[in-house]
Amino acid sequence: QARVVESGGGSVQAGGSLRLSCSASGYAFGTAYMGWFRQAPGKEREGVAAIYTADGSPFYAGSARGRFTISQDSAKKTVYLQMNSLKPEDTAMYYCAAGLGDSGVLNPEMYTDWGQGTQVTVSS
Repeated sequence: QARVVESGGGSVQAGGSLRLSCSASGYAFGTAYMGWFRQAPGKEREGVAAIYTADGSPFYAGSARGRFTISQDSAKKTVYLQMNSLKPEDTAMYYCAAGLGDSGVLNPEMYTDWGQGTQVTVSS
């Protein structure tokens, strides 16, 4: 059974950086899409970044492009989200997810296995 576990959240001041990690087990790592999503209180869950683990191709939402970098370590079956120049509006619960589809890689509905989430808080 697939299992996805996030780590690395925390509190940081605006302009700071955090790196989130996501380990995936029970997957043929090189076949799935892995995505990072976030959900702030009262808002819908939104896609932030995704990566096709077969070749490392990254995908970014407009809000993340230029500030966030998604990467993978295939040997460790781990995906990372490096977040730089953080803003208060980045504050949210961040979730990692895995899925085998390829339509709408930043659409939460494409993903079948989700982690419990890790909180990111950015203060001004």
